[in-house]
Amino acid sequence: MNYLILGANAAGLSAAMRIIKADKQARITVLEKGTVVSFGACGIPYYVGGEFDDIETMTSKPLEELLELGIDIRLQHSATALDPQTKQVTALNSLTNQSISLSYDKLLIAVGAAPQQLAIPGIGLAHSMHSKADALALRALLPQVQKVVIIGGGFIGVEAAEALIGQGKQLTLIEYAPRILARTFDAEITAHLENALQRHGVDLQLHQQVCEITGTQGRVTAVATEVASYPADLVIAATGFKPNTAFLADSGIRLSREGAILINDQCQTSLADVYAAGDCATVPHRISGDEYIPLATTANKLGRIAGEVMSGKASRFIGTLGSSGIRAFDMEAGRTGITEQQARDRGLNYATVFIQDMNRTDYIPGQTPLWVKLIVDKSSRRLLGGQLCGSYGGGAVHRVDALAVAIYSGLTVDELGYMDFVYAPPFARTWDALNIAGNVAK
Repeated sequence: MNYLILGANAAGLSAAMRIIKADKQARITVLEKGTVVSFGACGIPYYVGGEFDDIETMTSKPLEELLELGIDIRLQHSATALDPQTKQVTALNSLTNQSISLSYDKLLIAVGAAPQQLAIPGIGLAHSMHSKADALALRALLPQVQKVVIIGGGFIGVEAAEALIGQGKQLTLIEYAPRILARTFDAEITAHLENALQRHGVDLQLHQQVCEITGTQGRVTAVATEVASYPADLVIAATGFKPNTAFLADSGIRLSREGAILINDQCQTSLADVYAAGDCATVPHRISGDEYIPLATTANKLGRIAGEVMSGKASRFIGTLGSSGIRAFDMEAGRTGITEQQARDRGLNYATVFIQDMNRTDYIPGQTPLWVKLIVDKSSRRLLGGQLCGSYGGGAVHRVDALAVAIYSGLTVDELGYMDFVYAPPFARTWDALNIAGNVAK
């Protein structure tokens, strides 16, 4: 069987490893547009912030090991067209500037996503936090800059703010929405994270639209919004991602409104023998159907599913909940399932509960508050989503894992109220915060 994989990171290489295990006669060719494979970009803010110094630790499997397994990996090859009728992919070799055509029996599209670029004057002066090259460039620039402006208050923007404040920079974060992380958390949670940013010196400018980035002789000098101008020696644009699917325009493949490839629970696309996974594709959501959620965890899992299905195993993805977490200085927050905003947008018959409790017993030092929000189906009483926030290291994010299992299992808030969570004075109270939230929901 001739397998062609586009993309040599989380999804693509996870698929390749499963194919090798299942099909000993597999011929696997992987095209990668860049020069780096198997790179975990999630660690970039922590590398830039100086929490570790060896960037190679962010590579899970070196190129040499992959080649030894018999995978034909071709770097600096970008797919430019797909012809599903002849089962061929056209690609450009950026080294030679020559176009090649490759045939396939089974094709996996795992080309990822690129940072979304604002259509404003001067955007070329901004940096991204997306690739290994970005990380190295930012580390090299830091000694030369003092005033940093971050555009975008999502995960990368918040993580970058923490990293650069830790490097002693003067930092402004500009967000178009009225609050940070608005697509991920509800307002009760983001209020605590915004407070953490401001307490640690971030100049948080919300509900402002960036109009222009100005500079002279190739160096940035300021970022202008419709409200004010903010001096800057360095600008980081963190305004979301766009799936790398432009080359599929004439292929007939079905795409979402974001331009992501629509797939089912076996990573199959609308084209025969064509599969997709990772940040270029949607993901089946346990509650809300097809969603575009570019997360590394999902990319790895769907890549594994794709590889198994392509090589003949009847695997199916159980569905994501979009579980994720973030640290913002001395605070942490996590979420799973759907938010209240998502429940409202979908017209669901839902109720919410928001409580404050404590992370451990009163007489143990280090007791800190936990805030818990639950989204509940009014009719069935089942959990639809949950969010927690608390002091960093206080257990808020890891409690989200319990909520994820509860949602997958179809548990009700009544059952959550009596769930047998671990009790020991250093870790929890006799009634854990999740028990309290479940009981309040009754």
